[in-house]
Amino acid sequence: MTRRVAVTGIGVIAAPGATRAAFWESLRAGHSAIRPMTLVPEGSLRFPNAAEVLDYRASDHMGEKEADLLDRFAQFAWIAAREAVAESGFVVTAELGARMAVVTGTSTGGQTSEDREFYSLYAKGVSRIHPLTIPRTMANAGASCIAREYGIGGPCYTVSTACASATHAIGQAYWMVRNGVVDAAIAGGSEAPFSMGFLKAWEAMRIVAPDTCRPFSRDRKGLILGEGAAMLVLEPMEAARARGAKVWGEIAGFGMSSDAYHLTQPLADGAARAMRGALQDAGVEPGAVGYINAHGTGTQANDLTEAQAIREVFGVHAEKVAVSSTKSMHGHALGAAGALEAVATLMALDQGLIPPTANFTEVDPACLLDVVPNTARAASIEWALSNSFAFGGLNAVLVFRKS
Repeated sequence: MTRRVAVTGIGVIAAPGATRAAFWESLRAGHSAIRPMTLVPEGSLRFPNAAEVLDYRASDHMGEKEADLLDRFAQFAWIAAREAVAESGFVVTAELGARMAVVTGTSTGGQTSEDREFYSLYAKGVSRIHPLTIPRTMANAGASCIAREYGIGGPCYTVSTACASATHAIGQAYWMVRNGVVDAAIAGGSEAPFSMGFLKAWEAMRIVAPDTCRPFSRDRKGLILGEGAAMLVLEPMEAARARGAKVWGEIAGFGMSSDAYHLTQPLADGAARAMRGALQDAGVEPGAVGYINAHGTGTQANDLTEAQAIREVFGVHAEKVAVSSTKSMHGHALGAAGALEAVATLMALDQGLIPPTANFTEVDPACLLDVVPNTARAASIEWALSNSFAFGGLNAVLVFRKS
């Protein structure tokens, strides 16, 4: 059994906006949500800026008991899933719930809760740890919460593959729906990395920009960290159309690869193999692709390597395909990045508008691509790619098709 897979629900909470509509409106305007950090004391880090979800209060979304049980990252996952399911008009019956999956991605899981309790233990000498620390820190807490909310009794698990986590999660959920393993799925990613200990670890790597994220720009200085979540509702295209659902787009292919090379240095060949695999899985030629949502972190090594991989896969068509990095606006949300970028790609197809690479100032001769600098561009696109290339040399690519 092979089925076409439709995306009928989208939920988002991120720095550019706390709903799908607000998120997209910010992206289409080319507005960067990178701002001075508020979640750690001012002046405590070499880099002052991040892409935080501003003015977030758990009490606006859930009761005190739920908020106490869930770390910020899991709260984000739950909030995004609720919007996605509500928007889809999907009714999860007991029968259907047994044939559904939840697959989420996160890189750090409950890092905020873990950091807080370790600080209490080691720095303050408090001997008693909060009794909910284990469920708060579990990487699968968001997925399990979503399954409980909707009575989903099929496969439920979390993927943790650094910055490719959400893309791996969506791709695996897509394959399960396509191949008839399940009849629907909720998939995406969530992240909340803004705790002092974790940020100090990023500071030590010296790849976070001191100002902002400028992917593919000659004067780029590094990535900017972000947070948030995005979730998608996936179902067979035939079922979606039969119930008259709004179809935001079709997931048409998924590819993944390992560089088998280095823990932190990317390899163009590995990225190229993932893109080729995704295109082959979708049965589409490179020349049909009109847009690539790039991994585009804004680091010297990643942007150069990704540009090389795109030219390797697309040949002369690499000069024509639009390539933008929305991390310039929502930051690098690590394990959630691929989900946010999947949403941006789906919206670009649906709305006929390519989101820009914000903060772009200067062409880099080593990254000669059409990066849609600073201003969104109207374009009728049928096929698009979303790239995720993670530390550890783990690559994941999704192919989307306009519905």
